Amino acid sequence: MENYNLKKGAIFASISIFTIGLQPVISNARPRIIDPYLFGAITALIEAVIILPIFILERHKLKKELLNSTELHEKYFSLLNGWKKKVNIKVLIIIGLSFSVVPILLYIGYELAGAIISSLTMKSEIIFALIFGFLLLKEKITKMQIVFCFLLFFGLIIAITGGSFNLLEFNLGVFILLLSVVLFTFVHALTKISFERNELFSSQVVFLRNFISGILLTITYFLIFPLENIFIVFNPNNLVFFLVMGLDYSISLFLWYKALTYIQIGKASIIISLTPVVSAFFSFLFLGEIFTISHLIGTIIIMLSIWMIMKEKNEV
Repeated sequence: MENYNLKKGAIFASISIFTIGLQPVISNARPRIIDPYLFGAITALIEAVIILPIFILERHKLKKELLNSTELHEKYFSLLNGWKKKVNIKVLIIIGLSFSVVPILLYIGYELAGAIISSLTMKSEIIFALIFGFLLLKEKITKMQIVFCFLLFFGLIIAITGGSFNLLEFNLGVFILLLSVVLFTFVHALTKISFERNELFSSQVVFLRNFISGILLTITYFLIFPLENIFIVFNPNNLVFFLVMGLDYSISLFLWYKALTYIQIGKASIIISLTPVVSAFFSFLFLGEIFTISHLIGTIIIMLSIWMIMKEKNEV
């Protein structure tokens, strides 16, 4: 049974390699008339629409479990009603506001840094996850994890600078992507606290974060820019990019949570460390970006670092 779960988890995580790896490619392939602000607003709304049925089904399942279970009655009641607590309302507001900023930063960063470098930069998430896990969740960090965090960043520098180690070659896109990683990793740590208290559940958070950010971004966009820009969205040549990104992002989230249902986060993280390879292939195919030796060396170092960091995490 354990091997069967491991197999299913590996399948879900392996498929997510492609959906996550395609995100910077889809973003950079969009027509230039679609600015990051509008792209973030509409894709968030599309994601909310896609996730809504999953949220409704999961909530319905929890209600059913609440009626039928006596031993876990308190847990299911908490999952259904935990969002009403002031602390969780604050968390959901922070999530909604943060993810109103994160997509814009990501799409700007993707454009400035290129799909390959963007995909590699996003792997720095594991470093900040350790930092916020230590600060907010009181999770331990070993000396070996610290060493491989530095090695991971070293691999990123090799990829970005082409092996020259000239830090002036860190383009603005990398800094913007790092800022977005810090922001959403911090929010994920806050969310995990509520998850561990069984007061929020995954599809609820994903739906609300996209719904709040989508509404907020759309309203503010059309307060700043002419209402006539709505035609940019409904132009068939543009609409396909909104739909594809919204669908890809939603599928990625679904696959990630399904993978975590069957295997540990460490194993899933190691598998999806291959996303830069997918980004490199499709960015070469559709965007003409070249995967250099420096990118390859950086990717290998980053993948090795992630493997060692997660190996240590499982042993702590």
